[in-house]
Amino acid sequence: MSNTRMHIAAICQIMLALGGATAAHAAQAAGPCRQIVAACLEAGFTQGGARTGDGIQVDCVRPIMLGTAQPRRATRPLPQIDPQIVDACKARNPDFGQRNAPPAGAAPPNPPPPARTEPTPLPVPPPQAGEGREGAALPSRAKRPNIVFVLTDDLATNLVQYMPNVLKMQRDGVTFANYFVTDSLCCPSRSSIFTGRYPHNTGIYRNVGADGGYAAFVNRGHERTTFATALAAAGYHTAMLGKYLNGYQPQRNPAAPGWNEWDVAGNGYQGFNYDLNQNGRIVHYARRPEDYMTDVLSAAAVNFIKQQTLDTPLMIEIATFAPHAPYTPAPRDADAFPSLRAPRTGAFNAASDPAAPKWLAAHPQLSEIEVATIDNDFRKRAQSVQAVDAMIGKLQQAVAAIGAADNTYFVFSSDNGYHMGEHRLMPGKMTAYDTDIHVPLIVTGPGVPAGGTVDEIVQNIDLCPTFTELGFATTPANVDGRSLAPLMRGDKVEGWRTVALVEHLGPIRNLADPDLPGLRSGNPTTYEAIRTATSLYVEYAGGEKEYHDLVADPYELRNTYASLPDDRKAALHAALDAVQTCRGAAGCQAAEHVERTALRN
Repeated sequence: MSNTRMHIAAICQIMLALGGATAAHAAQAAGPCRQIVAACLEAGFTQGGARTGDGIQVDCVRPIMLGTAQPRRATRPLPQIDPQIVDACKARNPDFGQRNAPPAGAAPPNPPPPARTEPTPLPVPPPQAGEGREGAALPSRAKRPNIVFVLTDDLATNLVQYMPNVLKMQRDGVTFANYFVTDSLCCPSRSSIFTGRYPHNTGIYRNVGADGGYAAFVNRGHERTTFATALAAAGYHTAMLGKYLNGYQPQRNPAAPGWNEWDVAGNGYQGFNYDLNQNGRIVHYARRPEDYMTDVLSAAAVNFIKQQTLDTPLMIEIATFAPHAPYTPAPRDADAFPSLRAPRTGAFNAASDPAAPKWLAAHPQLSEIEVATIDNDFRKRAQSVQAVDAMIGKLQQAVAAIGAADNTYFVFSSDNGYHMGEHRLMPGKMTAYDTDIHVPLIVTGPGVPAGGTVDEIVQNIDLCPTFTELGFATTPANVDGRSLAPLMRGDKVEGWRTVALVEHLGPIRNLADPDLPGLRSGNPTTYEAIRTATSLYVEYAGGEKEYHDLVADPYELRNTYASLPDDRKAALHAALDAVQTCRGAAGCQAAEHVERTALRN
């Protein structure tokens, strides 16, 4: 089976637990019995999941072996298993999967040993870069760390200043100053986060249709190779809360593999009047203040944390719909920041350069009414992230309450940025400009120095290998990204990337797309771009090119591509061509590391 190799470690642990088997007995049963365990894992059943109805033994293996129905509380259907495989497993181990039936001839169980009172082991530093790709061995007496990942929707860097708990994370941890997304659009970006792969390798370029959204992600098999499946196989108890992928329908679509807890919505952008698929049960939330989406997710995450034990590591992704349009704040925050306006940067309402690409050049000056609308929307966005910030504080308190504060990583980020008035554009995204591709990434946790800043160029494809390395899990073999663990510790990494790749397929015209841009929001044509520490280079479908020297032109207002010497143009094109076709970590690392002298301004 395609996922069997990935789950080898988990299979071995589970087989040792099922039926009280010894190591020798588990090895004897490794063939057909292991196939059954692998099928259960692929169907989403997990070790220790009996409480939530997806326990691999009681809800999957045991019904298969006994030929009986699943327990009523089971939340996942049984995988289809060839009866000959079941018979072959029974022939080798008749009691396989029946915890209360020890193997024939086994001695009575010994009484449990007395409780140990030795101190909890201190967290160990993450493995060195690259170790996690093959599944680093967990050091003696070490504990796998917890990971809490808060992913916001359309949150730009200019909103962080209104989030006191996030600002405290910056003081307590590390800020990645040059973190860029692979596409400033929800589903392509989230696909890169889950898989660690560029859009040209996931094939996910849009929010809907054959090359975008939930259905395309599932049909291409990406759900089976995410950081969630890798961490679950390593023994993590995982939770996915909030927004998954565009097009997911709670009433029709199941939980994704790798997640023990599943509290996921479909269209939750309004913040109220939505459905959650909560472990297979559809729960409707109406319009009461307590139904506000971010608060519901916060309570679910806190409850999940408090139910854990220190012996089982947890990984939670809380993906809020805030501050995505319509920018709905919690009722308690609806009057916050009454005089707040959108930032008036050098790009705000700035006239287009005569050499601007055609999709941008025709935008007229913003009217007073449009500016007032932008200010109102920015104020609502600042209001809507107050609940997100409060949630972070509650999650930190919950982790501390179970005694895990010193062994938990908190990661805060956004799927993409957002422009509001820059380049004379009404609110939107999808451009290659920093307003849309440059987003926050802040990390706290064991071994992370307080108040640190990382200047290396990093991307959302790096989150998957980072999470798996931190968890001593096996990183999916096809990732394009690199673990950020050494950078988080302050280590220098030779040969780190010098260019970030941004890919976008446009313009977007599908009326079903929740991110369908308005007439004045900006709707770029297809482009590929590279962002270096000091420049932005874009190639548009149709032949237009754009270059910005970010030292002289920090607001990306002057396209100076025509004035570049021919050798610089050739070097930029070659660098972009190499990275936009790269595949796999080794190939992409080689393509992404371009000598600065070749691209210098």
